[in-house]
Amino acid sequence: MDLRIFTEPQQGATYDTLLAVAKATEDLGFDAFFRSDHYLRMGNVDGLPGPTDAWITLAGLARETKRIRLGTLMTAATFRLPGVLAIQVAQVDQMSGGRIELGLGAGWFEEEHKAYGIPFPKEKFGRLEEQLAIITGLWATEVGKTFDFHGKYYDLTGSPALPKPAQAKVPVLIGGHGATRTPRLAARYADEFNMPFASIEDSERQFGRVRAAAEEAGRRPDDLKYSNALVVCVGRDDQEVARRAAAIGREVDELKTNGLAGSPAEVVDKIGRYAEIGSQRIYLQVLDLSDLDHLELISTQVQSQLP
Repeated sequence: MDLRIFTEPQQGATYDTLLAVAKATEDLGFDAFFRSDHYLRMGNVDGLPGPTDAWITLAGLARETKRIRLGTLMTAATFRLPGVLAIQVAQVDQMSGGRIELGLGAGWFEEEHKAYGIPFPKEKFGRLEEQLAIITGLWATEVGKTFDFHGKYYDLTGSPALPKPAQAKVPVLIGGHGATRTPRLAARYADEFNMPFASIEDSERQFGRVRAAAEEAGRRPDDLKYSNALVVCVGRDDQEVARRAAAIGREVDELKTNGLAGSPAEVVDKIGRYAEIGSQRIYLQVLDLSDLDHLELISTQVQSQLP
């Protein structure tokens, strides 16, 4: 079971804060540092000092880390044109020495689009599907050849399809709860399917749908990795758990129900139950980015107990 650190910088974080968390992620033996791709805070927080851009952040971290994987859960397809995004991700992959992964989703948070003047189209899923076809198509085109795509939403003619990522194939992550189109899209384009903030039962059901869709698409279901994203709140005792829950404005019982919360033993047990239904990787949503002791506790008393 891989454990990855997953941050939500739109809630309030500077680049220096994210750098400190990423370096702790690397030093403490976690597999990867991921971040959301949002421009507006959510809920009852001030979001100060304001948003940071996901791919600018990852470009910086690519030069200041050495081992950990870096990526997004999830880049919004509404934020960037697919050709531009393909260039950005390829460049950051080069800057990292081949450690980048691209999580790409349709985009859903209408308020942030309004706040920053970003168009919020009615038909988002079709755009996402074309973006995936374009981005993967650009990267797969041989050097010296050109790439064309003529779709409903995007049109590319004679693209040199450059630059290329450092990796032969940048892993693509697709996720979500949709019962039909999401599994089909994952089966066609994803290297990893991520189930965000879902119960063990719902995750098992959705993993089954993705596996079935992969078979229908002529892929082996085990060619995909299956993962979950879950909020994390671990403490050495009840008081520490309660303190960490209060720091992120959540209730302990709710966190235990909907995430990974409690003592290290409780969290190890729950991770094990996700592993039993096929989850191979957990993205730990860390909401208090100033609490690096939390990461150390998870590393020494949770990660160390996992197979």
